[in-house]
Amino acid sequence: MKSYKFKVNANGYTVNIKSHEDNVINLEVNGTCYDVVLEKDVKKTKTPTLVRAASKQPAVPLKVNPTSAKTKIVAPIPGVILSLNVKVGDTIKENDLLLVLEAMKMENNIVAEKSGVVTSIAVAVGQQVLQDALMIELE
Repeated sequence: MKSYKFKVNANGYTVNIKSHEDNVINLEVNGTCYDVVLEKDVKKTKTPTLVRAASKQPAVPLKVNPTSAKTKIVAPIPGVILSLNVKVGDTIKENDLLLVLEAMKMENNIVAEKSGVVTSIAVAVGQQVLQDALMIELE
């Protein structure tokens, strides 16, 4: 089963555990067999297994409330504004390109989540934005 090496007072011992039933252990020390009776049962430790419960609701993409008057376009990740494709007063449709945000050397196209009119632009080309920073408002 298991083998251990011990050193006691400069003497080396090789202990091989042959069997373990209840509180009796059969072991061999340097070739000699012994039966050892333990006073108490040895409890086997169990490593806990973490299990994540399944989600009760499937993940759905976040949708803008269609009944709200204003829609805020915020930065999904920190980055730098490379280009603005709209200006205040422009009428846009759903999925129109609003701006390009560079993050981690990648260009991310930010598109309109719903149709509307651009009421304000809070960023400029070359500006750095943090995650969740307001960039554009639609009405």
